[in-house]
Amino acid sequence: MSRKFRLGAAAASLALVVAACGGGSSSDTGGETSDSTPISTAELTFQPISAGKLTVCSDAPYEPFEYQDEAGNWTGFDMDIMTAIAKRYGLTLEVTKQPFDGIWLAPAAGTCDVVASSITITEERSQNALFSDAYFDANQSLLVRAEDADTYVDLESMAGKTIAVQTGTTGETYAKENAGSAKIQSFDDASAMFLALESGQVDGVLQDFPINAYRAVKQEGKTKVSATFVTDEQYGFAMAKDNTALHDAINESLNEFRATGVYDEIFAKYFGSDAEEGE
Repeated sequence: MSRKFRLGAAAASLALVVAACGGGSSSDTGGETSDSTPISTAELTFQPISAGKLTVCSDAPYEPFEYQDEAGNWTGFDMDIMTAIAKRYGLTLEVTKQPFDGIWLAPAAGTCDVVASSITITEERSQNALFSDAYFDANQSLLVRAEDADTYVDLESMAGKTIAVQTGTTGETYAKENAGSAKIQSFDDASAMFLALESGQVDGVLQDFPINAYRAVKQEGKTKVSATFVTDEQYGFAMAKDNTALHDAINESLNEFRATGVYDEIFAKYFGSDAEEGE
């Protein structure tokens, strides 16, 4: 079951979850995955790099997909799915934080089993990593300070202004290809982009819509998503090219979660139950 957002519906539904969400290189998680839907167990059919653990690489924090709550537990949409997959195979979840640029190469280097970091599946990345089935649909968007929302309504209106992007992301690629005379400033860390916007160092942030929308709601009116750009991007979990056993296990788990309601329950936890299906 794919999911896409319409701007109004998603921004409204994101407001439902901000109040409930809280804020090391490697940490075990004790977070829960779903409130009521049971997760069926399955035989372990792949060999994890660490016995008894599913090791995940992520460029965190990246709310609402991957971050730690106030107790230090890993949570977020991606992390809850990973926790559910680990639980299904009798494993615990361990997370190692990595820079996003080239993160899909980490499993091949033996750093982790799988990357869960809101990675858009692209042809170029697929040449060096094995991606799961798409589990989330996302477009690009422009986040600006609230007082600029009626002025910066598209990329043309950003002419001569500075747009922040994250290094190695499809948002960076989209901005460089479509932002015209706007200045593009790349940041290695997502948090740094948002701080630059708040401080006036940049005039906008071009980033995946759910990330920007969540940020706008969390900041309680200080910023606003002023434009969305349809790119038909899809997120996938990345593994080493030869790890077909893990690839099959993750896809089987995703199919199982969609059929049993686990996916929908996790989705509603972070985006609300009113977010609309893809058109």
